[in-house]
Amino acid sequence: MSAQPDGSIHAGPVLVECAGAIATLTLNRPAQYNALSGEVLGALQSALDSIAADAAVRVVIIAAGGKAFCAGHDLKEMRASEERSFHQDLFQQCGRMMLTIHNLPQPVIAQVDGIATAAGCQLVGACDLAVAAADARFAVSGINVGLFCSTPAVPLSRNMHTKQAMHMLLTGDFIDAETACRFGLVNAVVASDRLAAATRELAQKVADKSPLSIRLGKKMFYQQLAMDLPAAYAFAAERMACNMDSEDAREGIDAFIQKRKPVWRGR
Repeated sequence: MSAQPDGSIHAGPVLVECAGAIATLTLNRPAQYNALSGEVLGALQSALDSIAADAAVRVVIIAAGGKAFCAGHDLKEMRASEERSFHQDLFQQCGRMMLTIHNLPQPVIAQVDGIATAAGCQLVGACDLAVAAADARFAVSGINVGLFCSTPAVPLSRNMHTKQAMHMLLTGDFIDAETACRFGLVNAVVASDRLAAATRELAQKVADKSPLSIRLGKKMFYQQLAMDLPAAYAFAAERMACNMDSEDAREGIDAFIQKRKPVWRGR
């Protein structure tokens, strides 16, 4: 991907813009409500793979153009083939992209305006943080067309209480932004005209922290979730000792003691 004069790196189904330490990926199929076609999934995968290797990027925002954040998979594309292998490839492609968000060294923030349904709701759940406009709405609505949202169930069940996730999955009902916040799917709800600014403020707050500590911390956080309590404490203690031995931790503590702003080196 090559940078353009306006900061845009790639134009197409996903727009990529880097400003300072923050990269913004904008879903760019507004007429299709930003449905996750194979082309969109491929563009997201490519952008995320490039960002993973870019030390200058410390935080990623996933946003969308138009009236919807993401309406899920492209149903017309899904019905274009009766072959199970076609559908398996599509859902596996989607799963790989969601796992890439999970494994990305940089934190990823969803900036949600409009609806986020089915795999669009999955995308919100896959991000590390999420900020929603007050009029945003969320649903896993596959059940309404005879398709249980199995893959969206994976991040939903890891963000929300079991009964809250199951209610959404079994009914296909929409929930509003405040309910999504109460359920744990999003972190904050703001006025629509404040959404971009509020998301960027959160992104900048994270970007200002030690990039090494953020990178180590994100990986540690998700790894320990799969462990029992004693193993999690042992693993966290080892990770914290490694972090303490870093140049950034020494600089951060010295800066705190000396009452000055730290200068992160990422080592």
